[in-house]
Parts: sequence; C-alpha cells; structure tokens
Amino acid sequence: MIDDTLPKLFLRNRNLYRGEIALREKDLGIWQPVSWDDYRDHVRNFALGLRSLGLRKGDKISILGDNCREWLYADLAAQCSSAVTVGIYPTDVALQVKYILENSESAFVVARDQEQVDKVLEVKDQLPLLKKIVVVDMKGLRRYKDPTIISFEDVEALGAELNDREQGLFEEMVQTTRPDDVAIIVYTSGTTGPPKGAMITHRNMIAMISGLSQVLDFRHGDSFVSALPLCHIAERMFSLIFPMWAGCTVNFAESVATLQEDLAEISPTAFLNVPRIWEKMHSSLMIRMQDAVFFKRWIFKRALPIGEKVAEFRLHQKPVPLHLRVLNGIAYLLLFRPLRNHLGLLEARIFVSGAAPLSPELMKFYHSVGIPIRECYGMTEMSGISFMPRNGEIKIGGVGKPIPGVEFKLADDGEILQRGDLVFAGYYGNPGATREILRDGWLHTGDVGELDDDGTLRITDRKKDIIITAGGKNISPSEIENSLKFSPYIKEAVVIGDRRKYLTCLVQIEFETVSHWAQNNRIAYTNYRSLATHPEVNKLIEGEVEKSNQNFARVETIKKFTILDKELDQDDEELTATMKVKRSVIERKYKDLIQTMYR
Repeated sequence: MIDDTLPKLFLRNRNLYRGEIALREKDLGIWQPVSWDDYRDHVRNFALGLRSLGLRKGDKISILGDNCREWLYADLAAQCSSAVTVGIYPTDVALQVKYILENSESAFVVARDQEQVDKVLEVKDQLPLLKKIVVVDMKGLRRYKDPTIISFEDVEALGAELNDREQGLFEEMVQTTRPDDVAIIVYTSGTTGPPKGAMITHRNMIAMISGLSQVLDFRHGDSFVSALPLCHIAERMFSLIFPMWAGCTVNFAESVATLQEDLAEISPTAFLNVPRIWEKMHSSLMIRMQDAVFFKRWIFKRALPIGEKVAEFRLHQKPVPLHLRVLNGIAYLLLFRPLRNHLGLLEARIFVSGAAPLSPELMKFYHSVGIPIRECYGMTEMSGISFMPRNGEIKIGGVGKPIPGVEFKLADDGEILQRGDLVFAGYYGNPGATREILRDGWLHTGDVGELDDDGTLRITDRKKDIIITAGGKNISPSEIENSLKFSPYIKEAVVIGDRRKYLTCLVQIEFETVSHWAQNNRIAYTNYRSLATHPEVNKLIEGEVEKSNQNFARVETIKKFTILDKELDQDDEELTATMKVKRSVIERKYKDLIQTMYR
C-alpha cells in the first residue's frame, strides 16, 4: 500500500509504533496518554459509527470546540471515510457557526460541550442538511430532547458493533482514500470579507510535509504542544500532518492561558506558534526580570549583550570568536538555560514563528538567549508552510527559500506567486474567488515580497495594506507595528496614514505588563479603561513610540498616537480568530478618533 493519504500514514504509524504514546491530554491535572493502538481504535470506531448513521463519501463533518483528543479522532475518522472535515473556531458566535455549516453543506457537526451545542441548536432550523449533532462532553445535556443530538461515546459504540460484524471494513475504507480527494476544508480568517472555505487534498498535505521534512529535522519521538485552534492550518500541521509523517507525540495544552505551565511540564522538542504568543512570552520574561533580585538583574544586563554579539555572528554565518564562545557558555549556564527552562523550551531544537511577521527586535532577543527562532511563510491556500529557512540560513526579517516542491516568482508589482502540488483545490462553492486567486497556473498570494542576494525571501506586507502617503511614499505598516509591539507595554498597534500627510497609530496597551508597571510606580487604577487613559501611561507609551521611531526614516515615523480605552475583541469583530487585527474594521470603527489625530 502506498502511503499517499493521511489515513494510510495513520495505519502505518499504528503498525510501526503500536503501544508508544501518540497523544497526551491533561485531565484533572494529570497527563493522560493515548497509544497509537488506542488512537486507531477510537478513530476506527468513530468512523464506523458515522457510517452506521448514514455518512457517505464526500459528506462534510464540521468540528466545533476547543482542542482535544476527540477533535483529532473525528478529523481522521472523516478522512478515513473519504468524507471532508471542516473546522469551526470555538469562539465563533451562533451566526458565524451557521455561516460555516451552511456554506460547507455539513451533514454532521461534532460539538465539544453544551456551550457549542447551544450555538448549533440556535440556528438548526435554518440548516436542512444537518443530520446529527455529536457531543463530546454531555454534561448539562441529558435533558435535551432534540433527536439530532447523540453522544460521541454512543457513536463509537455503534462503530464497535459494526466492526464486530464486519472485520476489516475500516481498513478497506482507508485503502479506498485517494490522493486527490478533498480531505479538509479550512476557512480563511475573513480579514477582507466573509470567510472562504479552502479545499485541501491529501496530495496537497503530503506534498507540503514531504518538502518541509527535507528542511526541518522531524524525528520519531518528537513532542509537540497543541495550543492554537485546530481549525487553523498551522495547528493542523503540528497536531495532525507532521505526526502522521514522523510518528510524533501531540500534547494538548489546557488553554492558551495555561500554555506557559503546560510547556514547562511537557518540555516539547518542537514549538511552532504565532508572533502574539512569542510576544507574550517575551513580556513575561521582562516582568520576571523586573521582579528578580539585584544579582539576577545584574547578570541579565551583563549576559544579554554577550548573547546579542554571538547571535549577530551566527545570523551572518560568521564564526564566533573563541573568547565570545567562552563568555556565552558562562552566560548560558547562568542565565540563558534557566530562561529556556522557565519558558518550557529547554529540550526544544525546532522553533518556528508563522502566520504573521515577527518583529526583528523580538527575533534578535530570542536568538540572543539561545532560542534560534526561524520565520516561515505560508498560507492556507498553500496547505501550510511553503517557505522555511534551512539551518545556517536564518536571517532577521527573512522567511528563507521555498521548500522542495514549490515554484515561485515575483510579479512586476512584487506580489508573490506560487505553484506546485501544495496549491489547494479551490474555494468550496466559490468558483469566482477561485479564479481570482488561481490564474495561469499560479497562486496569487496577495503578499508583496523581495529577494536578497542569496535568494532569501522577505515579506514586505499584504498588497492591500501598503500605505501610500500624500507625498507618494510607499510604507509597510506591519514593519512599524511589529517594532512597536516589541515593547512589553504595547499589545497591538495599528498604523494609519494612507493618502495622508503623516503616520499616526492606534495603540492597545498590554494590560498585564502596564498594570505591573503602574503598581511599581504607585499609580492608582481600577480597570483597563482607567489605566489606558491615565496621563502617566500616555507618557510611558510616548517613550516607547519614540524608541521605535529611531528605527525608521523620518517619513516612516509615528507623529501622533492614541491609546484605545478598550481592548480589541474578536466578539466585536475587531480581531480574527487567530488574533489578527481587521484593519478595515478598525479604521471604520475608530474613524472619529483617527480624524482627531489629523486635525
């Protein structure tokens, strides 16, 4: 059997690793392991249970809820049945859930708990194609009388009965899966309009991981942490696609809020996350250093410059002088090793940041303390990652070269065009949008980039986000925003200035860090609003903006800023589910506030 689909790789792993640990999930404070044998049994029983309920080839199964073992069981079970999995963000409200279920024409939905079930029931009457609501955690649902509701356990029980009657049926189902079958539909974040369902085939996913594995050294026994939403392509790579390729272990963090503690307990060998998480981890380190005793602060101030010099040599592919290697070894023992241990990354050897640009200052910091992050570039429509720096080729601001199997070129306006087996099959039910992004055999990414002398790609910005000032200067807002967000006191920054005389910025403070600063400086406040509007906080942020301005030419500096008196929120449609700012929404919603900065 050729392992050309994820289900076939799944059965291969079960035969190879059997009793070894495939998954871990925390239950009542204890990590509960799942072996590859158990993993197979759950997926098999759920797949056969769905078959008993009438699941057919090509049917859509939506999954709504936080990351857990059952999310992956349902995902693989659908794929093993030649059906299609559709992920829905657990933070979506009922109307957003309705849109995904309706747009994808889902016949089944797997809901994590009562909260998610209530969202589906609220809109169920408008979903004539929906057959069953499968519930993982039935707590609070025993008195619900809706006949479409069935527990996850009951579906598995139906599958176990069918397996007893028809031995080998599941294996036959897996063998009938084909590379060009659509395996998953991943909905885009919706920063420019309603989310679109990107259809990704088994061939797409296999091509992506086959190419990426030649750049990143995945090994059997590697351990990952699942923290980002599983319906996002980045988390799907680390929790589903990579483990199927190399037999890795996936550990489910309790939540993003407990990620730091979970990392410390797991100590994974690979860690991929978005810039927001890397920024938050940096802020926590800065707070830790501020609260440290004098001796530790003294070591930090002396050791960090040594790490910065060593990182500078390594990032420029130059040999590190002997005396610096010795000093860095001492700094590692005294500071960098404890810091890595505090972050839960002591055993990690693969560090990746993706989904959005990472600020150069933040990347330099992590390299200085012995955490060599590499930035990658990818998108849902390319099945995940398509550019990744190889060892020894990591550059600040660069996303490396294309992985094997990817062709690319830059259009006349700098837009990045790509093609290869990674390119998705199109948007579900939206041929117009498909034709717009797939033209003449090339995927038009909408991102603008440039190449350096070594052929390393640097992402400038989203094509639609480039600011053209009144003076005709093209400016990339993301570079300025990332520089501002390197400050531990700034959580979000939205640069404004298109067709205007100068740049301004809307700032959201990092509440945890600024409140800590306020307490140390005896500044009274009651909530986020009172802290954000305090004159002393305005002075603090003014100083951070001035620091950032030193990194840019005069025309690229922020002339005025305003601190938002509320935190940006996904429920207010200001952020996507992956915490990206919806720039157009912000500019429209805070139009009057922006106008005051140009009077």
